[in-house]
Amino acid sequence: MRWIKGDLERYVGAKEYIDTLLVPLLPFEFSNDDHLTKNAYQIEILTIFLHELEKEFTGRIVLSPHYYYLKSSKKEDELERLNSWVEDAKKQPFEHVFFVTFDATWKKEEVAMDGTLLWLPATQSGDLQSKETAILIRDQVEQVSELIQTYW
Repeated sequence: MRWIKGDLERYVGAKEYIDTLLVPLLPFEFSNDDHLTKNAYQIEILTIFLHELEKEFTGRIVLSPHYYYLKSSKKEDELERLNSWVEDAKKQPFEHVFFVTFDATWKKEEVAMDGTLLWLPATQSGDLQSKETAILIRDQVEQVSELIQTYW
């Protein structure tokens, strides 16, 4: 279920069956022109990936609002804020929280995260409409779907 009114209305009525929250972790930075388009592309492709993953598990997971952070921010500060999101989310019956990102710097913080980190390798650029990109996303959705199911 996505973070939209209709899906959340259905969630409220069926929350005892929906035990998993996906939290997208998305970096951005205005200060580095070289990274603007790369970061935007990765945000776009991760959003597509997450919508496809959410469709696989409609009725079992909720896709949270995107968690945006400055690429240059201290991860310790972000961890505190991120874990407060999880603390609030666990007031609902979410047993499983997955953080999904292309940003490998989160791997160092994984132990302190109040959830499971799913780090995915990302392409730096490409055509979002291409057949190759669609195949890549589909393959990753299948692999991550299998991984998530091992936690249930």
